[in-house]
Amino acid sequence: MFRPMRRIKQSLPKDEIDKILNRCTSGVLAVIGDNDCPYAVPLSYVYINNKIYFHCAKEGHKIDSIKKNSNISFCVIDKDDIVPEKYTTYFRSVIVFCKAKILEQEEDKRFAIEKIAEKYSPNDESGRLKEIDSQFSRLCLVELSIDHITGKEAIELVKEREKN
Repeated sequence: MFRPMRRIKQSLPKDEIDKILNRCTSGVLAVIGDNDCPYAVPLSYVYINNKIYFHCAKEGHKIDSIKKNSNISFCVIDKDDIVPEKYTTYFRSVIVFCKAKILEQEEDKRFAIEKIAEKYSPNDESGRLKEIDSQFSRLCLVELSIDHITGKEAIELVKEREKN
């Protein structure tokens, strides 16, 4: 169902993919939008238990698209160093193909938003819990269940990794 990576030598191992998804703070969600036109939007997320979670408003383009078609992709760029003298970019990224699910159960929503808040505000538990409580009724939480995941890096980074 999913295409194999063309340059397999540049693929990242699963443990490196997990590190990237845990380390990075933003990614780009791509959905099938209005009139079957792609719609991509950057967002903050958390990766936990091999799932990705994000929060958003309860209505809008993103949610309408997910309700219409739960197949989405999500991309995270970990490295993007331009090397002008070599006419290239030293890149590292992860692409995830997922099924999106709007969380309905309060305990699932609470789990997701607490993990998101913990990632972005790790040193203020009482503050983040207070903020969650004040906004909770207005939040929509989305869970992305991963169907297929790939990571890739520039060949120069592969060679550097092989040296070490």
